Amino acid sequence: MTQQQTNGHTVSSDVLVDVRHVKMYFPVTSGAFIQRKVADIKAVDDVSFTIRRGETLGLVGESGCGKTTTGRCILQLYKPTAGEVIFDGQDLTKMKASDVRKFRRNMQLIFQDPYSSLDPRQNCASIIGEPLIIHKMVKSKQEYRERVAELFSVVGLNPSMGYRFPHEFSGGQRQRIGVARALAVRPSLIVCDEPVSALDVSIQAQVINLLEDLQEQFNLTYLFIAHDLSVVRHISDRIAVMYLGHVMELADRTEIYENPLHPYTKALLSAVPIPDPVIEATRERIILSGDVPSPLRPPVGCVFHTRCPIAVEECKAAVPTFRDVGNEHYVACIRV
Repeated sequence: MTQQQTNGHTVSSDVLVDVRHVKMYFPVTSGAFIQRKVADIKAVDDVSFTIRRGETLGLVGESGCGKTTTGRCILQLYKPTAGEVIFDGQDLTKMKASDVRKFRRNMQLIFQDPYSSLDPRQNCASIIGEPLIIHKMVKSKQEYRERVAELFSVVGLNPSMGYRFPHEFSGGQRQRIGVARALAVRPSLIVCDEPVSALDVSIQAQVINLLEDLQEQFNLTYLFIAHDLSVVRHISDRIAVMYLGHVMELADRTEIYENPLHPYTKALLSAVPIPDPVIEATRERIILSGDVPSPLRPPVGCVFHTRCPIAVEECKAAVPTFRDVGNEHYVACIRV
């Protein structure tokens, strides 16, 4: 493993993405004619983590916690309010828009909804082949057709189906088309934004297995965003748990399931059903009180203290440091 310097920080060469103190605030305005900013929605608030080459980092949390916004900040679809996104040694947040567009072929996105993410007016061969034209990756029509046919085959679809339109495919097949479109430009990183949540359970397993096979075949790196903890455990190497714009805990998948440290992680895991009825009947279920606070007015101190079963007075004043407690197990809680 070699080291490289980036903006005064030392980064391991096996790290592909280094997210440093990223914040994403959306302004709230008022006024009919003159818009004045009255507050900020803190969708992502000081998030830091790394994604290593060839690994899958699972990003989990309940709806509205900032998972998708974090992924879009990495891809520079949203320009972060603050922080750095170092991709393969280069800070994307300091690039010009034109440079980011050229760089974007290294980063792709698989959308959550396979029904609305495909253009209904294009046939599926055109949908998959469009990135090849935009990034000038083919030199002739013959090469274009061969590459599109290859992409169809790679995701388990018959190339002869290319003339069909999205509405002629099932949900699982549409998501395979979305995967093929992401693969077209041979990216290093793919952000999977809840890619199986809109699919039937049996189809979910097929798409997950496809993603794992493609990762091995093309040496891909995934940021896998989801709220289904069972799916995340199956596909991820490490897992990060988010709550109200903050990363609460990050560790190896086995470590985080067998030794969760943050009370929010424990509550999430206690809600995952277990097939064994004996274990299911004896384990403790943690019910969190209250509702998730608004990101418009997050709690002072630890953002989880209003619902935390072990919170003390200090939790209301001190913002917990996201720190390594050993064995690359990171947690943001003063009680740990």
